[in-house]
Amino acid sequence: MSEATLIISSKNYSSWSLRGWLLTRMSGLSFEEKSVSVEDPATREELLLRSSSILVPCLIHGKLSIWDTLAIAEYLNEIRPDAKMFPADRAARARCRSVSGEMHSGFSALRSSLPMNLRSRRPGFKVWSSAQADIDRIAAIWHECIGMSGGPFLFGGQYTVADAMYAPVCTRYQTYDVKQDEVCAAYCAHILALPDMVAWTEDARAEQDEVSELEVEF
Repeated sequence: MSEATLIISSKNYSSWSLRGWLLTRMSGLSFEEKSVSVEDPATREELLLRSSSILVPCLIHGKLSIWDTLAIAEYLNEIRPDAKMFPADRAARARCRSVSGEMHSGFSALRSSLPMNLRSRRPGFKVWSSAQADIDRIAAIWHECIGMSGGPFLFGGQYTVADAMYAPVCTRYQTYDVKQDEVCAAYCAHILALPDMVAWTEDARAEQDEVSELEVEF
């Protein structure tokens, strides 16, 4: 019997669902998935970035409901300390929280211009300057973290919360053919090849639900 339930929405479109799922998998907590349909008006508004409400992911553990991805990360880290979801070193741990928080609250141009869509491939996609500024900032974060840790993850050989937070960015770069330098391309390839990412992507490609606004060539 599963210990918890994780409420998510579309595996194809929902970057926050992916983050919550990766974090829960990282923790080792056994859980079952409960999916909210993209036809639900509130879910649809959230996927289209028209609503500030946070419906998914939501982790239900016992009598507790924990929403917001960083709250889920911190809760899982508390109840599953052996999973080592944050770096052991205090300075690295602080940096991990900082870059995760920046992903959580920032990069709005990237989100709106390059929405997550795992079923799509758009070679030669035109990246506008506002989104390119976000891409450049993310590259700087990845270079700094990998330069200090040696990779292949942001904080060395340890898969952490920060990697889960940036994993949807890797899918966006693949979908929209974003040009990357050698360091960033290698990091993306490493993340996309993780078994959990492969499994999620396969499920996303098998989904039948479609959000027409996110399928428009723009």
